[in-house]
Amino acid sequence: MSADDRPQGRVLSRREALAVLAAAGSSLLVPVAGRAQVKPPGVAGCVVRPEQSEGPFFVEEALNRSDLRTDPSDGTVKPGTPLALTLIVARLARGSCAPLPGVRVDLWHCDHLGAYSDVSGTAGKKFLRGYQVTDGEGRAQFTTVYPGGYQGRTVHIHFKLRAAREQRPGFAFTSQLYFDDALTDQVLAAPPYGGRPRGTRNDSDGLFRRGGRQLTLALTPRAGGYAGTFTVALDGA
Repeated sequence: MSADDRPQGRVLSRREALAVLAAAGSSLLVPVAGRAQVKPPGVAGCVVRPEQSEGPFFVEEALNRSDLRTDPSDGTVKPGTPLALTLIVARLARGSCAPLPGVRVDLWHCDHLGAYSDVSGTAGKKFLRGYQVTDGEGRAQFTTVYPGGYQGRTVHIHFKLRAAREQRPGFAFTSQLYFDDALTDQVLAAPPYGGRPRGTRNDSDGLFRRGGRQLTLALTPRAGGYAGTFTVALDGA
């Protein structure tokens, strides 16, 4: 098990997630592709997601930016297949599901060679890290690149959701996003990834096996890369 694979917090089982959703009111539940979803006006696919490990590579950089590709320490731009990612954060409470504005959304992941910034060997670098604050529709948008792979983990992106500093009580939710194996194989076979060994596949990854299917991004081609939107409903935030 790699250091990044150690669990943090508690991962909701499918039964637990459905129970939380059911508490929101049976009139809001709609079965979609074998799972329950809440679909109120304004928030499509409002689903409670599993919490997963922060891993050893989170750094509190306080970089408020939507384009994560540039390293502000030297102005270099990380190469890779473009990825436009939108996270929508919603509040699931008292029988309703509504967009949650003002949430700080941090994103961080490795580069095309499997390296994270500002850790051993890359100290002082700040590539592929940053945060945005959700707008009135609960949206936070990022421009980044498709991550590479490294030994012991399948390809993934880390994210952390936190309440505004002035909010009391506050909250924090940390998890990871995953990719379809076939798409990852295709991306990593092309430049600049150079056909590097991807290491671990989804079903061989310890964390993916604990809720990863609920955290897998659905991507569509866009401008030589991919785009995807992912919705997370926070229970009682």
